[in-house]
Amino acid sequence: MLSAKRDKAAARRFFKRAISTNVTPDRIAIDNGGANLAGLQAVNVIRKFTGSGRLIRIMQSKYLNNMIEQDHRFIKRITRPTLGFKEFHSAAATLAEIETEHMIRKGQIAANGKTGFQQFAALAA
Repeated sequence: MLSAKRDKAAARRFFKRAISTNVTPDRIAIDNGGANLAGLQAVNVIRKFTGSGRLIRIMQSKYLNNMIEQDHRFIKRITRPTLGFKEFHSAAATLAEIETEHMIRKGQIAANGKTGFQQFAALAA
């Protein structure tokens, strides 16, 4: 459903700007929002009639675009039992530490033969 804050024209402008500053994607995963679908369809119509590249495949699902939320659910699991953060700088420091620890565990930081604890200690020093 289109809303006053996110209508078809705004979605079309957003996608045109995003595509012009980045590489044209093969496909885009969106949720069931009507404005995003209408905006992408309008971009595809423009691309089809101007012949300015291939069409973008639209993958519409409630869960396909939820990769970021899936990656951050471990933070939610750790922070939910607490009473919350009182100040921004303490929240930023705690979340940065949790993110770094998770990146080490997932192997996104080069190990160089070190254990996870050794990597974290080297980063903290």
